[in-house]
Amino acid sequence: MSEIMIHRHTRLSIFMHWFNAFCWFALLLTGLGLIKNEELNPVGAWLPNLMRSLFGGGENLLMVHQYLGLVWAGIFLAYVLLRPRETWVFLKEVFTVSPASDMLWLAKMNLKMTLGRKGLQRFGLTPDLPPQGFYNFGQKVFAQASVVGGVVIVATGLTMFFSTIFMDNPEPAAWSRVIHYLTVGLVFAGLLVHIFMAAISREERPAFLSMFTGSVPEHYARHHHPLWFAQVSAEKEKDG
Repeated sequence: MSEIMIHRHTRLSIFMHWFNAFCWFALLLTGLGLIKNEELNPVGAWLPNLMRSLFGGGENLLMVHQYLGLVWAGIFLAYVLLRPRETWVFLKEVFTVSPASDMLWLAKMNLKMTLGRKGLQRFGLTPDLPPQGFYNFGQKVFAQASVVGGVVIVATGLTMFFSTIFMDNPEPAAWSRVIHYLTVGLVFAGLLVHIFMAAISREERPAFLSMFTGSVPEHYARHHHPLWFAQVSAEKEKDG
């Protein structure tokens, strides 16, 4: 008998996810390529040299980085304006937190991943996790960081971009540059955890595959997102 699949993501949501992923890595590579300072470069001189060679110099690399960032921000702004309901549902979901339940989920999940079930028992904890909705708390934390961090990155990026055109005072651009790179670093750290959980962790593999197919197996939804599964089941019964 084939596994029952439950619809989870629309085609537009899948496109936005992978568009965001592509832009993030492209902007990260071009942004790191712009740092050509022996004392500050986080990855050494090889990447800036490679990127500048590929794009024909620092000015071209900067232009590609700037306009790719504008396209990235513009597409998301268009999504927000054209899909306000979906945007609101997403924001409400990721920023709605139940402190006691979600912090317990986070603690249990970390112990389970690092020490296994026996590790949970050492701390007097059972292996079952507090029920989660459409997103678990780990996904919510990364989504929160991505939204807030994305706004900061765009705002500081625009400040630097327009400072080269309209501003005579270099101070706002200098502060924006520092905040821009710090925010990128923090969000990227969360992105690494997100990639591990989504693509490498066996338990979350169905969620990763759903970003291609749009659906997850019923047993995965029932076990990992029981609050969302109950909502979906109730809607099916209502529709009859």
